[in-house]
Amino acid sequence: MKIVKARESMSARERVIRTFNHEKTDRVTIGYEANEAIHQRLCKHLGLSPDDMESLNQALGVDYRPVNTPYTGAPLFDVPMGRRVNQLEGSIMRWIENQSGGYWDFCDFPLKDADDEQFERFPVPDPDDFDYQAAFEQCRQNQQMYALYIGSPGMPDIINSNGRLMGMEDVLCHLATEHEPAIRLIRRRADAQLEILHRTLDACQGMVDFMWIGEDLGTQHAPMISLDLYRTMLKPIHKQFADLAASYKIPVIIHSCGSSSWVYDDLIEIGITGVDTLQPEAKDMQPSYLKEKFGSRLCFRGCISTAGPLAYGTEDEVEQTCKETLAIMMKGYGYHFAPTHAIQDNTPVENVIAMYNAAHKYGVY
Repeated sequence: MKIVKARESMSARERVIRTFNHEKTDRVTIGYEANEAIHQRLCKHLGLSPDDMESLNQALGVDYRPVNTPYTGAPLFDVPMGRRVNQLEGSIMRWIENQSGGYWDFCDFPLKDADDEQFERFPVPDPDDFDYQAAFEQCRQNQQMYALYIGSPGMPDIINSNGRLMGMEDVLCHLATEHEPAIRLIRRRADAQLEILHRTLDACQGMVDFMWIGEDLGTQHAPMISLDLYRTMLKPIHKQFADLAASYKIPVIIHSCGSSSWVYDDLIEIGITGVDTLQPEAKDMQPSYLKEKFGSRLCFRGCISTAGPLAYGTEDEVEQTCKETLAIMMKGYGYHFAPTHAIQDNTPVENVIAMYNAAHKYGVY
């Protein structure tokens, strides 16, 4: 099996920009995220090296590329034996085996039960310690071929990213009680990320096409926090990122897992342009519901569930699900085809091929 790509009449960059503007394109834009084991199997199936991300993106028809601003500073955290540590965040991971091989999962939580002094002295990367010229060179080399974005679904990701440091229970309690030392750290981290994005945009003036941020706000059945808590503690930080994007006249899309549509009106209010993940099995996240309620005000990215037919169905079932989703989400334009999360290791390669073939077959305007 191979990917049979749709005939194209516009560049990937034009396709993405027009999608954010709710304008007609030749086909839907396409995105890809996958866990390592399924990524390797997919690349092997297509005769590609797992390290050759660019060739895989081209084979699938992925329309956008990240702009990376490399960290050049000294290591901020020690690495315990048998662990990995994210040097920009401080989160600690250990290897967990499973039937598909395994993955690195978060553990140890260095700020769990932390005292005030530990919050105050916890390291945060200095925006001076990043290579903005390298970001410019990436943009210069790729601008004409693909849409380019800055940020990621993990930025600022206040609940998740700080939960990886404090533990989920602690971070939710700190937000609810407005525990000042913890809140100061949360803001220090977000401020540093914001400044790094600002300097990257400044270095790459006019070559970045959108900003991507994230914040997981829902369980499968309900909000993770109250709307009041969102408005008090998280919304002002999200607005800073949206305001930065607006100052450079680029759209901003936010990733959020689970049942998240309860907060979409607030996201629209602060200038968020699109929403990502869109788990169709979660409450009030079905494609028809989202399109009817928010379709003229938001772009959508995702909706192809990694917990449904893609993982557990047949190739025909994957194709049918993608066809039905595209039929709904393509109306009125503004849809980015993508999995709801990273494609999981228990997914058959044949189903991944069927998914992307469906995008090229049924995603044509």
